[in-house]
Amino acid sequence: MGKNIMVHIQDVSKSFGENRIVRNLSMDVYEGEFLTILGSSGCGKTTTLRMVAGFEHPTSGRILVQGVDIADKEPYERDVNTVFQSYALFPHMSIFDNVAYGLKMKKVPKKEIRERVMSMLELVQLDGFQKRMPSQLSGGQKQRVAIARALINHPKVLLLDEPLGALDLKLRKQMQLELKRLQRKLNITFIYVTHDQEEALSMSDRIAIMHDGVLEQVAGPEEIYEAPASKFVATFIGETNLFEGVISNMADGNVSVTIESGLIQCRGAGFHEKDIVAVSVRPERMQFSTSSVDGFSLEGVVKEQVYVGSILKAIVVLPNGYEVKLERLAGDALPMNGAVYLYWRPEDARLIHLQDQVVYHAVENVKLA
Repeated sequence: MGKNIMVHIQDVSKSFGENRIVRNLSMDVYEGEFLTILGSSGCGKTTTLRMVAGFEHPTSGRILVQGVDIADKEPYERDVNTVFQSYALFPHMSIFDNVAYGLKMKKVPKKEIRERVMSMLELVQLDGFQKRMPSQLSGGQKQRVAIARALINHPKVLLLDEPLGALDLKLRKQMQLELKRLQRKLNITFIYVTHDQEEALSMSDRIAIMHDGVLEQVAGPEEIYEAPASKFVATFIGETNLFEGVISNMADGNVSVTIESGLIQCRGAGFHEKDIVAVSVRPERMQFSTSSVDGFSLEGVVKEQVYVGSILKAIVVLPNGYEVKLERLAGDALPMNGAVYLYWRPEDARLIHLQDQVVYHAVENVKLA
């Protein structure tokens, strides 16, 4: 993946009336990158995509494509194309004419149109379908036509707004692989919007996670999962156990945190004693013992264990009622009678500041008042 910046989003905000949908968003998207904007409904991800496409205009801030400010450019002048969930095919046109539409509008010679359309249909594995009508195609085939139509003009950036949302699960999985294959082959910058975590993790070079109009973190899938930057990211991506408390001791990167249920250990830099923090530990990183472990005082009882193929999922209840999730190999069952002591390798836990977001949103609310 090249490091040339294709899309530069600089301090962009978007408001509809008094509602701030996107808040001071700054992000770079690189040439040839597959970047996914991930978040729940209403977080601002689709609005961000629409601002890059030109269907919405920022309230403040700038968007540049290859260094050129696109504020005054109409959508068709922007060197970006968009693929929607609804396909938006012309029902009265053949597949050939649907894909060729953009080239015809640009007055491209007929011979070149035919060559490019047939080449594009072959690329999306629809050669032989050029004479069919959209009504004769399945959902996955229609989506391929929409992608072919968007790609045939050789856009610098392809924007995809939940393009697989209308497909059934099996077809969705197939199309995920298809899209990634196409993106790698064509080396076009993809900006993809979804609320599906697994989709984002499996397809993306990087993931930008948005929450309440704010960019929480942008990083590779592994870093997003293993090193979440905020409490929201930790809980939004996959399953995690979150322990909130106060740093009671620090020494050489080893951090002791006092929580309601006792004492736990982790590693972290950039923190201080008395900081209010959260400690995120993934279920597969949790360990258990039938005797106490140095540095940890998490004692609980096993509530239930469920076998899921080769994995055993277990829940341990702490004295304050908090339920801790564990994942072990099926042969490594927890004792159902008596106490178990939970622990983990300190480097397997993620230390997160809790105050930053609270203060940020408090300041934002004061500014808006």
